[in-house]
Amino acid sequence: MSSRAFSLLQQWLISSSKPPHGRIRRISRPPGGLISGLEVRTSSSLCLSQRLQSATTEAADRGPLRSHNRNGNSIMDEPLPKHTTTGAFQQLPMVMPSVDILSSAQRKARHVSPTKGIQNIAKREKNRGAKQLDALMKELAVPLRKYKETFPNKQYLHPYERSLIELTFGDGTYEQILGRVDALRKKVVSVGKQHASLCAQSTSKREAEERLNEGLKKLEEVFQFGRTAVDDLLNVAKTLRAMPVVDPQTPTLCLVGAPNVGKSSLVRILSTGKPEVCNYPFTTRGILMGHIILNYERFQVTDTPGLLTRHDDDRNNIERLTLAVLSYLPTAVLYVHDLSGECGTSPDDQFTTYKQIRERFKDHLWLDVISKYDLLQESPDGTSAPDEIGRYKRFGPDGSIRVSVKSELGIDELKAKVRDLLVSQMARIGREGKNQG
Repeated sequence: MSSRAFSLLQQWLISSSKPPHGRIRRISRPPGGLISGLEVRTSSSLCLSQRLQSATTEAADRGPLRSHNRNGNSIMDEPLPKHTTTGAFQQLPMVMPSVDILSSAQRKARHVSPTKGIQNIAKREKNRGAKQLDALMKELAVPLRKYKETFPNKQYLHPYERSLIELTFGDGTYEQILGRVDALRKKVVSVGKQHASLCAQSTSKREAEERLNEGLKKLEEVFQFGRTAVDDLLNVAKTLRAMPVVDPQTPTLCLVGAPNVGKSSLVRILSTGKPEVCNYPFTTRGILMGHIILNYERFQVTDTPGLLTRHDDDRNNIERLTLAVLSYLPTAVLYVHDLSGECGTSPDDQFTTYKQIRERFKDHLWLDVISKYDLLQESPDGTSAPDEIGRYKRFGPDGSIRVSVKSELGIDELKAKVRDLLVSQMARIGREGKNQG
């Protein structure tokens, strides 16, 4: 290798290696012109054990671990992907009761021994005290940090699950509880560090013991004062994990209508097996969820809480659940009408609500059903009215299927129409999946 080529290669190696605060110790040039090695010594190097020990002392106080992409940017700074499927509630971490966290932390801290080899009694005692306070702080703070990091950010949940959180706890309560848990963590870390530092500065055995006891008492007081945040989070996790899971990739038939129009009876008739009762925490009314098996394909069929004729702002949470299902899940709609006057909602009010919902969710696949038709035949209403509401009272919407669960009128026709509707819904979900892919 020529002298100039060697010089250029040497400069390139030095500039690309970029040793941190170090210097080039030796570059040997053996016979033949090849570089035998490049040794870099840094003045700030630490042994591995020292680095590990230094890292663990800050474990309770550090934020989420950050990864970086190929461009060097922190992944934590990039927008997280939104969930396209449900099931996040079933993946929530187990939350320990606050009393268990405290008792476990205190038990582990008591078993911490001073560093071996310290002969001076005062030094050994202050070392033991500082280590026990540090251990108690970490045992209290690390679980809290884990909860804050592993509970999902609500804005990145599937919109249906996000709506369930708001219906169950109220808007902003979920975030507030997580914020309180993190505030407790920060307070524990701050108090723990302060008293561990004071204990480490003790000048006598007695002073070290007094500062240890003072620090242990203060940490317990701080945690006891904020423990309700942990217990509230425990209740949140239990409630959300118990929520019924609806798979948005499974074609679903959603029965909608006013209260007591016969939706649950139709779910039982349409389901292949016995429907299960799904309970939601914001209502005592169970929601029936059944399944239909067609040509080895599995479909979901569910009733929904009844809708009354009123503005969305005046609706209760159980009505808002119906709107959430229609808004955020790819459902086909089976709208049930009861024109007999037996359900407690007048045909006029049913017609008003139907028109609003039909217009609002006009993109859904749709099928109208007149229930309790045996009762309607005996006392038809609106026979002489030529207007739209009069025709609705007598015949229902155009193309409606007239059924009676009692006499089984129209049931076979309904099942055939439902099969066609669900097959069409499955094809639509497949097309939408391909478009998104």
